[in-house]
Amino acid sequence: MEYTKITGIDFYNMVVNGSNKLENKKEFVNSLNVFPVPDGDTGTNMSMTFRSAVNEIKDAQSETIGDLAKKLARGALMGARGNSGVILSQIFRGIAKGLEGKEEVDAVELASALGEGSKSAYKAVMRPTEGTILTIIRAAAESGVKSEASNITDLMEEVCQYSETILNKTPEMLPVLKEAKVVDAGGMGLLIILEGMYEALKNHLEVEIEEENETGNLENEGSSVKEFNTEDIKYGYCTEFFILADKVDVDGFRNELSPLGDSMIVVASEGLVKVHIHTNDPGNILSKAIKLGSLSKIKIDNMREQHRHLLVDKDKEERSTAVDSDDFVEEKELKPYGFISVALGEGISDIFKDIGVDVVIEGGQTMNPSTEDIVKAVESINAENIFIFPNNKNIIMASNQAAELVDKNVVVIPTKTIPQGITSITVFNPDLKPEENEKAMKEIIGTVSTGSITYAVRDTEIDGKEIKEGNILGLKEGKISKVGSNPLDVCEDVIDDMVTEDSELISLFYGEDCKENEVNEFVEKLEDKYGDMDIQCYYGKQPLYYFIISVE
Repeated sequence: MEYTKITGIDFYNMVVNGSNKLENKKEFVNSLNVFPVPDGDTGTNMSMTFRSAVNEIKDAQSETIGDLAKKLARGALMGARGNSGVILSQIFRGIAKGLEGKEEVDAVELASALGEGSKSAYKAVMRPTEGTILTIIRAAAESGVKSEASNITDLMEEVCQYSETILNKTPEMLPVLKEAKVVDAGGMGLLIILEGMYEALKNHLEVEIEEENETGNLENEGSSVKEFNTEDIKYGYCTEFFILADKVDVDGFRNELSPLGDSMIVVASEGLVKVHIHTNDPGNILSKAIKLGSLSKIKIDNMREQHRHLLVDKDKEERSTAVDSDDFVEEKELKPYGFISVALGEGISDIFKDIGVDVVIEGGQTMNPSTEDIVKAVESINAENIFIFPNNKNIIMASNQAAELVDKNVVVIPTKTIPQGITSITVFNPDLKPEENEKAMKEIIGTVSTGSITYAVRDTEIDGKEIKEGNILGLKEGKISKVGSNPLDVCEDVIDDMVTEDSELISLFYGEDCKENEVNEFVEKLEDKYGDMDIQCYYGKQPLYYFIISVE
């Protein structure tokens, strides 16, 4: 069908169809991850990010394309998970900039917006790598700008075709892709979205957001009953809403609301202020807010009534990746420092809490928390300076993005592993200034050698090693160094490679799939083998990884 211009509703159908297609193909995208370990979640991260984006516009189909794109970008920004999700959010942030203030756009204007998306994505990455999702958005933008099509359906067809051509060349740009015989996973995810957008125009689709495809999400189904004393609830109404306004004195508004309740969150981002507060007078809160701008998505819950009838599924709650700000009690005095860590595994989480971490966000290898999850954690801590330890390379970008969205001094320590996070926190000195602690923490990261033991989820060849599904993999500093059939044997081989003449300490965190008696025997073996070193062993209870190892 011919579209010389597209409106807000056309754009809505395009992006929702793109989201639906990615949701249905996310496992295929996951399968393209180069590493055969069970944390290949590019498709999942991108799909969850984009679903957060389209959920933000589900009630806004009648708005202008500029306003719709702005809300879409906002939803993607807050819902961004993993590096691929953060880059995707930046792409649509740039597209929103290109569509700003427009009721409808023609082919030239849409192509220009794609160009803004490409610029925004490249700016978000410190050291851009070609052969990735960045290359594909740039190809899409270049194709759009060069196109002479006036029909936007034809434009999107050309964009998709050229993007696919470039995607198929990504193995020539990145040797690791060529060796694994796959194209880039992030690039494929973006192409699927673009193809969904084209399909919506071509077939003149009116699209609804499909239900999430729950694949591979395991949750404990056992529940327990929690009794609540409603008299302990000081403020009875959980009040949430958005203020649509470009200029809001967030600090002033936060101070104005502070005497009226607790568990307060006031976060601003690009024309939107999100407010959450427990209060006894929701009407008073809304009356103050309406003076600042239009109100949206108002939600008021009577917590006393809820607590009389609520059955709390404790096990499920403990496995949630999100941090619920309701779980935190606002502290009266502002303390100088606060700490947030990301960890997966009850035992590892307990270790972080024992060494002074205020909030542990459950997540890591397979469950990357969103930008909004991290923002909520930051807002829940009543401290002047807050340090975030992502403990995973795929969570650092979301942590940095969250730090930019809050009105607090937030420092992200770029820890890529659990041992790096633990060691960094242990060097914290409350007598030092924030910048001095930051320097010390970042320096100590380089002294921690990290290994891990997991299993292969697919056949592949990488770094000259032929790997079969089910093989036990030993990773050293994120690279596969050993392949075997027994976790304990592979773990011993990896430790042998990690230990140097200067090593003093070996720390083991064993996972939920390990047998305690076998681990104890293994530790005794290590103690005999490395008699001059300290051996520490902890039950991390982490899934998927038999062992996480550090040598210092």
